[in-house]
Amino acid sequence: MRVLAVDFGEVRLGLAVSDPTGTLASPLPTLRRRRGKRPPLRALQETAESHGVEALVFGLPLELSGEETAWTREVRQVGEALGERLQLPVHFVDERMTSVRAERLVRSSGLPRGRREEKERVDAGAAVLILQHWLDLRRKGLEAGQ
Repeated sequence: MRVLAVDFGEVRLGLAVSDPTGTLASPLPTLRRRRGKRPPLRALQETAESHGVEALVFGLPLELSGEETAWTREVRQVGEALGERLQLPVHFVDERMTSVRAERLVRSSGLPRGRREEKERVDAGAAVLILQHWLDLRRKGLEAGQ
């Protein structure tokens, strides 16, 4: 089962997709959006359809305390809207600290400094971490959604 993960941000959307066996997450090109504009649902839909995904995973931006915010609710609304468009199940995964972990991974990757500093790499890396966490929990038979 292929799964698409989204690290939903105000400016960029990090994306990752699983392999057909639902075992390994890989990055996809990052989508850009203009701050204050509608979410790029059409682009997300096209990406999901082109990869033949059967489920969606959205990183859920919670406060460090675990509390939800207005941004958390917006991410839920976008995820649910995309799920309705595609008639696919949507799962939400706590994404606290994934961007920090992704930034550390990108910086330690051995890429030249200019390429390590590309924010798109961090966003795609965060989406990979979100998806891989969900895939690992699913494989272990644990509930991965919120």
